[in-house]
Amino acid sequence: MCCPGCEAVARAIVDNGLTDFYRYRTGTARTPEQLVPEALQQIRLYDRPELQKGFVRESGEHVREAALILEGIVCAACVWLNERHVTALPGVIDFSVNYSTHRARLVWDDSKIHLSEILEAIAAIGYLAHPFDPGRQEQLQKQEKKRYLRRMAVAGLGAMQVMMLAVAMYAGAADGMDQGLRNFMRWISLVLATPVVVYSAAPFFSSAWRDLRHRRAGMDVPVSFAIGAAYVASAWATVSGQGEVYFDSVTMFTFFLLTGRYLEMGARHRAGRAAEELMRLLPATATRIGDDGGHEVVPVTDLSPGDRVLVRPGEPVPADGHVVSGSSSVDESLLTGESLPLRRSPGDSLTGGTVNVESPLEMVVDRVGEDTVLSSIMRLLDRAQAEKPRLAMLADRIAGWFVLSLLLVAVGVFAWWSQQRPADAFWITLSVLVVTCPCALSLATPAAMTAATGALTRLGLLTTRGHALETLARCTDIVFDKTGTLTEGRLSLVAVHCLDELPETECLALAAALEAQSEHPVAVALQQATGESRLRAEDVRAIPGLGVEGVVDGRRYRIGRFDFAARGLPMPDVDTGSDSIVALADEQRLLALFCLRDTLREGAVEAVSGLRRLGVSVHLFSGDHRDRVAHVAAELGIEDAVGEMMPDDKLAALKSLQAEGRIVAMVGDGVNDAPVLAAAQVSIAMGSGTQLAQASADMVLLSSDPGHLVDGVRMARRTRRIIRENLIWALLYNVVALPLAATGHIAPWMAALGMSASSLIVVINALRLTRVGRH
Repeated sequence: MCCPGCEAVARAIVDNGLTDFYRYRTGTARTPEQLVPEALQQIRLYDRPELQKGFVRESGEHVREAALILEGIVCAACVWLNERHVTALPGVIDFSVNYSTHRARLVWDDSKIHLSEILEAIAAIGYLAHPFDPGRQEQLQKQEKKRYLRRMAVAGLGAMQVMMLAVAMYAGAADGMDQGLRNFMRWISLVLATPVVVYSAAPFFSSAWRDLRHRRAGMDVPVSFAIGAAYVASAWATVSGQGEVYFDSVTMFTFFLLTGRYLEMGARHRAGRAAEELMRLLPATATRIGDDGGHEVVPVTDLSPGDRVLVRPGEPVPADGHVVSGSSSVDESLLTGESLPLRRSPGDSLTGGTVNVESPLEMVVDRVGEDTVLSSIMRLLDRAQAEKPRLAMLADRIAGWFVLSLLLVAVGVFAWWSQQRPADAFWITLSVLVVTCPCALSLATPAAMTAATGALTRLGLLTTRGHALETLARCTDIVFDKTGTLTEGRLSLVAVHCLDELPETECLALAAALEAQSEHPVAVALQQATGESRLRAEDVRAIPGLGVEGVVDGRRYRIGRFDFAARGLPMPDVDTGSDSIVALADEQRLLALFCLRDTLREGAVEAVSGLRRLGVSVHLFSGDHRDRVAHVAAELGIEDAVGEMMPDDKLAALKSLQAEGRIVAMVGDGVNDAPVLAAAQVSIAMGSGTQLAQASADMVLLSSDPGHLVDGVRMARRTRRIIRENLIWALLYNVVALPLAATGHIAPWMAALGMSASSLIVVINALRLTRVGRH
């Protein structure tokens, strides 16, 4: 029997007297290996369009983009090797790997190279790549954790046993020990240390061999050299009966290094959890409504644009679309950072991954797969985490040269001690190789960047470019567009001035009746202020740019611009400030003036004051009327506010600030903001803005709360500070540890403990950035 399931089926057949089945069957059942076609195990299947639909996005003619998981990554050298190897392939446009999450972003020209060829090229250098899937990544992380625990268990048990024997031999060397007993203990130590080196330390050797094959001095090269050389020298001393043994150092070093990497791995998984949480927002199945009204549960991957889907209360929305029936509140907190559920009614859009709270909704699917908002957020987040800021690239370059320098220093140390104290030369060189491994140096920046971008994403501020946080931390000035950024971007009725005997409610009812069929922003504001009008207008005629006229209860009314509605009547002496004015009149007299205003976003005042407390100068550049811009600036406390600016004017003003040596961040949401966003040192687009504005931006504010920008600046500054702390710690550690090891003051097991601790300190320090909260 190949499995317990087959055995259970066979027993049921026999126990129920159905053994004739075996007489009449035409062939034996297929094994699991036969049931899964061999072709499914071939990566060439990933070239099929139906498979690519779920994880590949078309970003131009023949240009494809995909997110991958890489297995086999153990250090920054693996990342370097993969990036260099893959980007050298003809047709590959971009390939970047995030060391913290082991996810890669691949962009290629499908007319020059196919995805399967790229995956085969990665496999050729000893790594396995496959499409990113949160479920599979979680499974791989569990497998990685189990492998590390098994290797740690073997190394820990071996190290404890070998150390007990080593203590006995050290004591015997001081007090005198029988030669035969000493040799017996050495042989026992060799037997105990062998599985530690062969099994527990295997990842270090395989990684070092990969690096050496491609003429790259990775971090595991000195580590593997130290373990291998110490083991071989100790084994030779045991066999020949001459020389010293270092089995205790070998096993302790392996155990400490595995422990450090296990803890580092756990920290990496936690740091990269934000992106995985985003992908888990989508459900596995959805309830599709058929043409006959029947319900069918289908995988989300089977949904297509145009499908009708039922979303029950408590269920996540399976794809992007719009409501066609029902009304409910939708929780978007995990996606945008909005704390309260938002009302959704027929015609409103729904974003895949949000959660329906109250009542059933029927929706029509508009976008699926890689075209959804959630997928675009994932792509932007992956790109930001994979792109390396200048500090990270500098650290990688230093680490690469550091390993080569370390090997040369180790040779020099061995040569010097061979002349001075030959008996100590080997273990001192071993300590030098171990204690100065530059793992902490290469971890300093990626760990902090991954933790910070994940924390900001949970706040609703998506980082889309690797340099954004670094530049935002140095930002001296922030320029805001007004409409849709600091204000809601839609008009609201703020005052009604009645000019005749008609009461305010009657004037509003007339206005709503005349504007009932209009989608103009003014009409929408009046309809929202009034609700459903009890009056009905007839013979309604809209005059573009002027207003609307119609007949209500047999009398003709006009609403719109003052000169259109008043028809020569004088402007009344009413203080309307900088508000937009809409007039209502009949054939003989002026009835009312409606004052409309683009209201401030909730949190705008706190955002401006918070930025000023951080020492950031705030500017307001807008294309809106000067008076309205001045009014908003006064409410917010912004001193430098300019209105009636064309895109060229905004760009010139921005460059004028930059010419003064200022680091400028631009916040905007419209098509006209795209050139200014592109020109700013760091650009931030509103999530409700146009796609062009978001494409030009380094960060996207997914929530509608501009107060999150204050958190973004704070987080950027904390990130820069923590990266510097990590780099300073890593460099100081090596500067102090190298002389101590070279002068013989650090034993090999102490070196292993110090090196593991230094890497762990860097990662733990970076994890401080995962604490999210409003300050």
